[in-house]
Amino acid sequence: MTKVLVSDPVDQAGIDILSQVAQVDQRTGLSEDELVSIIGDYDGLMIRSGTQVTAKVIAAASRLKIIGRAGVGVDNVDVPAATQQGVLVVNSPEGNTIAAAEHALAMMLSLSRHVPQAHSGMRNGKWDRKKFVGNELYKKTLGVVGLGKIGSHVARVCQAMGMDVIAYDPFVAADRAQQMRVRLTELDDLFRTADYVTLHIPRTKDTENLVNADLLRTMKPTARIVNCARGGVVDEAAIAEAIDQGVIAGAGLDVYASEPLAEDSPLRAVERGLVLTPHLGASTEEAQENVAIDVAEQIRDVLLGLPARSAVNIPGLSAEIMQRLKPHLQLAETVGLLVSQLAGGHVKELELRLQGEFAHHPSQPLVIASLKGLLSAALGDSINFVNASLEAKARGIQVLEVKDESSRDFAGGSLQITTRGDQGSRSVTGAVFADDELRITSIDEFPVTVSPSRHMLFTRHRDMPGIIGRLGSMLGEHNVNIASMQVGRKIVRGDAVMVLSIDDPIPDALLETINGIDGIQEAHPVTL
Repeated sequence: MTKVLVSDPVDQAGIDILSQVAQVDQRTGLSEDELVSIIGDYDGLMIRSGTQVTAKVIAAASRLKIIGRAGVGVDNVDVPAATQQGVLVVNSPEGNTIAAAEHALAMMLSLSRHVPQAHSGMRNGKWDRKKFVGNELYKKTLGVVGLGKIGSHVARVCQAMGMDVIAYDPFVAADRAQQMRVRLTELDDLFRTADYVTLHIPRTKDTENLVNADLLRTMKPTARIVNCARGGVVDEAAIAEAIDQGVIAGAGLDVYASEPLAEDSPLRAVERGLVLTPHLGASTEEAQENVAIDVAEQIRDVLLGLPARSAVNIPGLSAEIMQRLKPHLQLAETVGLLVSQLAGGHVKELELRLQGEFAHHPSQPLVIASLKGLLSAALGDSINFVNASLEAKARGIQVLEVKDESSRDFAGGSLQITTRGDQGSRSVTGAVFADDELRITSIDEFPVTVSPSRHMLFTRHRDMPGIIGRLGSMLGEHNVNIASMQVGRKIVRGDAVMVLSIDDPIPDALLETINGIDGIQEAHPVTL
């Protein structure tokens, strides 16, 4: 029976979705050793930020197909180890977008108007109006570090509040920033210029302690900084010292290098100009429900053999790309599987030719899908979108990509996969027709128009009278029903190919007999 482990508290809506397809066990607060001891029994794992999915855990997860993080950050998952083992890692990049953005805005407003300190004073019986004179956000300059979904939302709201917005994001094109009415600048210039800086970046090797003492000293003494992104991207001791010494006016922090925040953290000693919250960025009822539903649906789909929307360890396969390229990815996988069965022996090289409109699509997802199809016949269920590239590399398969925008063979373009190996080269071309219908359009440059089916038979033969009839009669004698038949040739009385869609697989003995028919040069049964 399919089983899913939920090792952190998640919204019941997510549990209900998982329960449609699997037995769901909720066990929270597990240590690494405890998780290692049970993870081998599960096909799926759903977590939040509490569970540490280490390489040791993944190594013990012999059945695991997918890890779902109900949130954005996956720094508590050893993604390379998961990738190596063929385990899909998904997150919910949009489920808590609004919640995280609004918390960053709340931090900015709280800092500007000293809300926590004023509230604490009131609770203690004080009335300190003069002590807590604040600042307006109107006409101030906001510096956004990271213009992803959350950073972009913060920028839009702050623009509506009358702020000027500048941003640093090396992956955002100038025209995109112009559309957002945001001026792109370098990081150093942003920190020198901004009255408020809000961080919306992941924690990586390059971003760890990005905001350090040196960078803080370049800021205005009236400037404030907010981090509701990931802990560890700011030097917490440096922040505390900068506020105490008046280098900057204040900071709002929701995330920390180590959580929970240590009791002896220097941040806890800062009395003014600092707002601390215990990682509340995604802690709204709406966000918790959204991320739970999003990730649970992805786990459910993967367990049912469907693609995930938001895989973090499949290069180039964002939710948007997955949706837009769904039939093209299916075609690439189908053609890859087909050509692998025609090729037979070891494949040394795979060439992916994107023709016409296909040349405008992102190529990496199509390469991955092609490799998955190519290796599926040999590796079965162990090959997937996650480990296809690694498995191909391990087997010494060289991958070539060719884009030919000028090719106009079909309105939507076409995709040709060519393999080269021990038994020569084989090529299959396919296209996506109207209503996302897949068609095989050529085999070894012989033109055909075939809809892929579960069981097929491909032959290469001499174009001579009677050969098709003899083959049809032989299949009939063995009770093999032909659903459709296509013949393609380049010249009259030359070589030709024949493609038959059949209801049942070809028995080995029958295949041997077919290869014995005069005029048939080769015959290959294919199962898709």
